[in-house]
Amino acid sequence: MHHVDSDSEDELPSGWEQKSTEDGNVYFINTLTNKTQWTHPRTGRKKEIPKELPYGWTKTFDDENKAVYVQKDTGTKTYVDPRLAFATDAKEHVHDFRQRFDASSTAYQTAKSLARHGCSVIFANRNMESTKEAIQKILQETKASEDDLKAVHLDLCSFESVRKCATAVKSIRLDMLILNAGIFGVPYTETEDNIEMTCQVNHLSHLYLTILLEPLLKKGSRVIFVSSESHRFASLKNVFNLQNLAFPKESYSSMMAYNNSKLYNVISAKVLSEEWKNRDIYVNSLHPGNMVFTNLSKSWWLFRLAFALVRPFTKSLQQAAATTVYAATAPELRGVTGLYFNNCFYCEESAMARDKNIAHEIFALSLKMIAARVGTDDLKKYMNKFNTTQSLSKEQNSNVDEKQSDKKE
Repeated sequence: MHHVDSDSEDELPSGWEQKSTEDGNVYFINTLTNKTQWTHPRTGRKKEIPKELPYGWTKTFDDENKAVYVQKDTGTKTYVDPRLAFATDAKEHVHDFRQRFDASSTAYQTAKSLARHGCSVIFANRNMESTKEAIQKILQETKASEDDLKAVHLDLCSFESVRKCATAVKSIRLDMLILNAGIFGVPYTETEDNIEMTCQVNHLSHLYLTILLEPLLKKGSRVIFVSSESHRFASLKNVFNLQNLAFPKESYSSMMAYNNSKLYNVISAKVLSEEWKNRDIYVNSLHPGNMVFTNLSKSWWLFRLAFALVRPFTKSLQQAAATTVYAATAPELRGVTGLYFNNCFYCEESAMARDKNIAHEIFALSLKMIAARVGTDDLKKYMNKFNTTQSLSKEQNSNVDEKQSDKKE
């Protein structure tokens, strides 16, 4: 039997907890009635976990003889079995597996919400098969017309793919452009354009696509860059000295690469909002939700574990998509541009994101890195305005260092 992978489906109902046994089985407890059972209370399926603890974890007992799990490298202690981060459906047959497509993402929930309210939606995605499956699922769950849901190929690891995607949709009007894709926690990898993957996928390809699609944006169109509160923890150390937004291999940190890419998202939105405000094109950025449990964390087991430990306190995917839908559609935001939203409300960005000198330099360096791979034809208007050969003065570099202290939640 094939099951559709849906995060909301696996979410435990209120009052339920999952626990583990030594031999790798999972059982569920209703804390209100003390009822226990082997099957998931929502899906009716059994779960299983690895028999061994993840690497770096040990098990001890506290004074009350309760099991305590300790991460040796960090000293982190928890009563939650870390193996639960890797719980999977128990198989009764070798062909009993789940379909894996990106229905467990805020992008999917955003698209479904827009389709449900009569919007025509174009899904730009790398995996066309999974995109078509997602479209079929939306058709089943909404009253949307199949004519209003289209798919176009887009691989953000390739500027050539970005260009082809823009060409494929050149004959339509865009009322909303939502830049939602992202990767997180990946090891150092270079794309075919010889750029560190997180930087290109999360930032440069988004910016390039937005510029290419500018002719399709008309009066009243809205552009949404989905960023993250992680942008507050970005570090621009050596970025301007090296004239490279991407982390070099020798100093690469997947977390910092992600943080920086999210800062670049906020900056892109702010700069373009200034560029397009006289045309009544509104550009904003947002944070979808604190610790939203999605497939974003799948690239690194440590983050999968972190998300599993806090999952009872996280937003659902539907809740996380709410801010995106709000920023893209709310009538009261007509004319609002250049802002950063969190929980469907305006939120002040980090000091670095608000610094116009830093923002213009980041934007100029972004153009420079893209142009070095694709040429200047599509970027000339912006490259002429943003002097891509300038560098920050010593005073501006000092301001960058000072603003590193603005790293708050």
